[in-house]
Amino acid sequence: MGAKRLKIAIIAGEVSGDLLGADLIAALKGQYSGEIELIGVGGPALEAQGLTSLFDFSELSVMGITQVLARLPRFISLIGKTAKALIAAKPDLLLIVDSPDFTHRVAKKIRAALPALPVVNYVCPSVWAWKEYRAQAMLGYVDAVLAVLPFEPAVMQRLGGPKTYFIGHRLASNPAVLACRAARAQRAASTLDAPKTIMLLPGSRGAEISGLTPVFGDAARIYVERNGPTRFLLPTLARREQMVRDAVKDWAIQPEILVGEDEKWQAFALADAAIAASGTVLLELALAGVPVVSTYKTDWLIKLLHKRIKIWTGALPSVIADYVVLPEYLNEQLRGASLARWMERLSGDTPEHHAMMQAFDLVWHKMQTETPAGEAGAKVVLDLLRERKIIADPHASADDHP
Repeated sequence: MGAKRLKIAIIAGEVSGDLLGADLIAALKGQYSGEIELIGVGGPALEAQGLTSLFDFSELSVMGITQVLARLPRFISLIGKTAKALIAAKPDLLLIVDSPDFTHRVAKKIRAALPALPVVNYVCPSVWAWKEYRAQAMLGYVDAVLAVLPFEPAVMQRLGGPKTYFIGHRLASNPAVLACRAARAQRAASTLDAPKTIMLLPGSRGAEISGLTPVFGDAARIYVERNGPTRFLLPTLARREQMVRDAVKDWAIQPEILVGEDEKWQAFALADAAIAASGTVLLELALAGVPVVSTYKTDWLIKLLHKRIKIWTGALPSVIADYVVLPEYLNEQLRGASLARWMERLSGDTPEHHAMMQAFDLVWHKMQTETPAGEAGAKVVLDLLRERKIIADPHASADDHP
């Protein structure tokens, strides 16, 4: 008799979560001999693995508490719709990927209706930054956490959360990152006085783009006034292309707008330095070896709650290295003139450039694992399914098979 057909429920609410989830599902298909059916919410990467998303996952891509509150009725509706559909499907396992404001609420409803269903949380919520009580609360609806940062298992153990496994990050073994690192190493000896290429990354969320592009435009103008002709590259997603073009149309210095993953990684290979919205992209840049300044604008409610945020930095490379790796500019601190001057220092043969590259090497080494993240995550998932006797353990006797 062949292996059991597995039905996996999966929910991913961001571009990065969609990629992580798809990477794990691809590895799962390689490690499990039976068929795997997907149901849930995701984007293009998960759809390529066979998922038909219950709704357009970009609806979950919002930034800040005020935006969530403004769309609360729709969020509540989507939580209920998603939970109802997945409960009716009676999956063998639920995999929730990042986006905890949505995915964890759905998981709680599903666990209440299907108490025996194994639930795996991919990407540990940032309980180390704020709301530490969430770690222990997760015991009620999460069986295992797949962490992408090396320090998170110890934090979850200290806070009394579910069993947490550091599986690494898909970026650490991503072929695009490896190719980018190789390309950058080859061009490291290029002439220092050549015109520079600066990359601008204002984020993928609408609020990030509208909030950061004016400051990025100022930075580009000031940099050119001080340094002469410069190439500016602005990678974006296809669904945000028109918004970005509208946002930069009045800039004094026009950037080259690049669409899609391939063009983004080409820009990574070419850039001398970058200005970026805080987020996963900072880790991408660190692993690829692109010096960067982090920027962010929070909404007014987050500003009021800032005392509850315990983390000392919002930049993942700094958290991983455990010291200040790169400069961060938030809210009223954001000035085009400051960003332009950082681009001067980071794009040249300067102490600041060399210090950041040394730090990025440390981040690279800390993020390495023996097994690629997707494969390690797939093994945890299969081990849990075997432990619950949902699939057969190949090492067990025939009498023990489900």
